[in-house]
Amino acid sequence: MTAADHDARLIEVAARLSVIAAEEFVAARRAASKEAEDPALAAAIAKLRKPVLAAWVVNLLAAHDPHALTPAAELAEEFRQAVDAGDARALGDLTTRRRRILGELAGRAVDLAAERDVEVGPAARVAVERTLDAALRDPDAAAAVASARLLRPIEATGMDAPDLDGAVSGPFEAAVAPAGDSDELAERRAARDNARAAAEARRHAESAERDLARLEESLRSAQERVASLEKQLVRLEQQRERLASEAEAAQRELEVLSDQRVVARDAVRRARRDADRAST
Repeated sequence: MTAADHDARLIEVAARLSVIAAEEFVAARRAASKEAEDPALAAAIAKLRKPVLAAWVVNLLAAHDPHALTPAAELAEEFRQAVDAGDARALGDLTTRRRRILGELAGRAVDLAAERDVEVGPAARVAVERTLDAALRDPDAAAAVASARLLRPIEATGMDAPDLDGAVSGPFEAAVAPAGDSDELAERRAARDNARAAAEARRHAESAERDLARLEESLRSAQERVASLEKQLVRLEQQRERLASEAEAAQRELEVLSDQRVVARDAVRRARRDADRAST
């Protein structure tokens, strides 16, 4: 048996064992080991480990509905590109999409377990969600989940790649795009990059237009304010001239009245003097 045949057969057995009921695992592994004609393969099968509950639940989903994980692989690649580009806006949009997809996938996986009379408690449910969340963030984690051969939950935190050491039963390599799909993948990535650049350019243009509109509105307001103040200045100047003219007239009237008061005082003194003389 060639190495490739050995790995292919081991992967096949590991995938089958990874989704059977926990109480049937040991007997099924023993039977598969005995069926193997190659001693090395038989020994490798005998060493396959049973997945923990959360990993088994995720395996059910991956084995039962492989296409359900397609959005996970695509979203994980977009996350990596957004992180590499430092695109905060894209990361925000992707986070919203991830939460929706994560809820749908976790719910479906738990339902599949329930159909097999297996209850998934709160702790296991959290581990299922973290594992699926890792698949939505990282392409390698997405490939590990898609293998349907998980042995333990996986987790992606921060910017670090998830720890996949010993996480998958049987031979496993990180996700590699098929050669035939490389051109198509490159085209999709280029199209996404172009669309993202175009969207960013539109956002900049719209922002610049809004800034220009605000500046033009401010300019119009300033022009109207200047015109209003100039009109007020004209009115105030006219009022100043009128008040100056009235003040000048009042000053002339004051002078006339002052002169009249002097004459009146002299008349009063003369009248009193004449009256005094007449009384004596």
